[in-house]
Amino acid sequence: MSLLITDECINCDVCEPECPNNAIAQGEEIYEIDPNLCTQCVGHYDEPQCQQVCPVDCILIDPAHPETPEELHQKYLVITGKA
Repeated sequence: MSLLITDECINCDVCEPECPNNAIAQGEEIYEIDPNLCTQCVGHYDEPQCQQVCPVDCILIDPAHPETPEELHQKYLVITGKA
């Protein structure tokens, strides 16, 4: 599953630079995560880096985009050109 940022986001700017896939960008009101680019850091790190740095814990699993660990790894391979 990709991750999503809830409306509790305070726009602190710490999550965006931590994303190795450039999946996080400023939206109209809060930061947003592109589910097509989010791999929960699979292939890069053991844990999602955005969740690690978020001071308000507003980054959750997105139930609208279910993916297995294998699917996340395959997405990582495609995004990084290693497929």
